[in-house]
Amino acid sequence: MGASAAYRPRRSVLYMPSSNERALEKAKTLPVDGLILDLEDAVGPDFKDAARENACAAAKSGEYGRREVTIRINGIGTQWHDADLAAACAAGPDGIVVPKVNSPKEVRQLVAAMQSHGAPAHTRLWAMIETPEAIHLVRKIAAASDRLAALVIGTNDLVKELQAQHVPGRAPLLTALSWAVLAARRSGIAILDGVYNNVADAEGFLAECEQGRDFGFDGKTLIHPGQVGPCNDVFAPSADAVQEAEGIVAAWSQGAGTGVVTYNGKMIERLHVDIAERVLATHEAIIAAS
Repeated sequence: MGASAAYRPRRSVLYMPSSNERALEKAKTLPVDGLILDLEDAVGPDFKDAARENACAAAKSGEYGRREVTIRINGIGTQWHDADLAAACAAGPDGIVVPKVNSPKEVRQLVAAMQSHGAPAHTRLWAMIETPEAIHLVRKIAAASDRLAALVIGTNDLVKELQAQHVPGRAPLLTALSWAVLAARRSGIAILDGVYNNVADAEGFLAECEQGRDFGFDGKTLIHPGQVGPCNDVFAPSADAVQEAEGIVAAWSQGAGTGVVTYNGKMIERLHVDIAERVLATHEAIIAAS
């Protein structure tokens, strides 16, 4: 992405149980890039209706500042899905997160339903990729609609469906994670890594953030406010990276037309400049959103 391309920071995206009004209030003060106001896993059956009302009121409130506010509804085929989707469309959040999206056909059906419910243009679809079927079709899912803004990897469900294990380094998931990143990049949409379950394991969490960043994820979904700061730091360009990017862009500009450009002893090509411009665009967008 060049420096002129639009970029919205999604380094840290925190799940918040919408049945917990105190949690929704606290979210207004957190240095998080995005929020997923949850109506699904974090909410018991007896609290679904109240959670839906709370999430929609929060999305309409305008009280979350720069934070990207999304609502995770219950999945296709559940008894709450239709009411959740209709209410979320009326509330007009930045995004509607749908769990277990398994095919491009489901993406198109969801987009059609959003249109029929009058969702405003700024309300985009976020599709959760959580099953072997979704991984198998992830390239087609990512390209299914211009209204699809992001893929969200559901690593817990994926581990369960694969009959795999949660292990340091996530070896059982590496193929699936790579395929999903490839699909997102091919279609030009965002992609968010899955959650880290052990909130007391700061070292393990940091390592998994760094792994996700190195794989090419835009950011990570989180389950605890204490994970926000470290996650933001990992997915933001470091001061050294920004300085090097500035140097590369300047060297390229100064050497335009010469055929050979070097910076700190390294030969610079257009692809290096593209990478540097993305680093600077990301850095500038994070500063602007702070």
